[in-house]
Amino acid sequence: MIAGFSRCLSVSVACIGLLAAHAAHAERLAFVLNSADASISEFNIDTQQEVRRVPVLREPHHTAPSPDGKYLLVGDTSGNMVFFLDVATGERVKQIPIVDPYQIQFSPDGHYFSVAGIARNQIDIYDARDNFKLLHRVPASAMPSHMNYSPDSSVVYVSLQDTGKLTAVETATGNVLWTTDVGSTPAGVLWHNDRLLVGVMGTNYVAVVDPTDGHLERKVEMAPGPHNLFVSPDNKRLYVTCRVSGVIEQLDWNTLDIVKSFKVPGGPDDIVFAPDGKMWATLRWRQHVAVINTEDGTYTTIRTGRSPHGIWLNTNEPGVHVSMLGAPARRG
Repeated sequence: MIAGFSRCLSVSVACIGLLAAHAAHAERLAFVLNSADASISEFNIDTQQEVRRVPVLREPHHTAPSPDGKYLLVGDTSGNMVFFLDVATGERVKQIPIVDPYQIQFSPDGHYFSVAGIARNQIDIYDARDNFKLLHRVPASAMPSHMNYSPDSSVVYVSLQDTGKLTAVETATGNVLWTTDVGSTPAGVLWHNDRLLVGVMGTNYVAVVDPTDGHLERKVEMAPGPHNLFVSPDNKRLYVTCRVSGVIEQLDWNTLDIVKSFKVPGGPDDIVFAPDGKMWATLRWRQHVAVINTEDGTYTTIRTGRSPHGIWLNTNEPGVHVSMLGAPARRG
């Protein structure tokens, strides 16, 4: 009888453990990087309550979900470290030394892992499938800050914030293919409809660039200080955070005309989309995240740590992650 009870108890405990593991896996989390607090705030998406605060070393800025969807990588810029967080539980599970990992991103094919080293003026390309072996270190003057890949992963395009340029680097060789002027203080880079869109913070436009030779085709005017660019989950809308103006612009997918403008004071920087369709935006200068209804522009705010920058939700797929996130708290 006791043996039978023990077996039942063991089965019950095992079931409870499985249920707990499932519950942990099912928790919907928002990860917010507090760049001036050396920490990551994790919020329950449904309750909008902070679940935990994970310490890092010095200055976390941007994220990159691993191609297999298991981890969220967080670059600690001045800490020279990349942290791996379990996307289901939010726990910090490991870390690897990476020099100046300000902006980080995996290539679409998962082969490469590129780093824009904003403090050291370099672009590093690693082999993501070979224990992050460094393949190429490309000098980049000055302040490489944001990047995006061509869909075939053959080229990474990087904005050079302090020189007003955009550069194209071949991932297989590390060769610079071209460098072009786009305007004062370029930031976010997005591949869209076979063109590159660049948020040019020192102006009032987004630059449209031909990726084959880098020539500037068009300037799309909007609120002053276009900073970063994002795609809606349904691939039907584009959004631009104009951080200086406290405005988020919604653009028509094809014409790039402004469809809506959302006034969100406090330095809107990086944005992601929740399953309910609301947009979460970090407010770099207000120590908050704004949760915005994109139908009418109303929003609520959630308090975070100081200078919230990168943001990611574990309800998002790695493939739709746009890692062109933000600009440095002081360096930009």
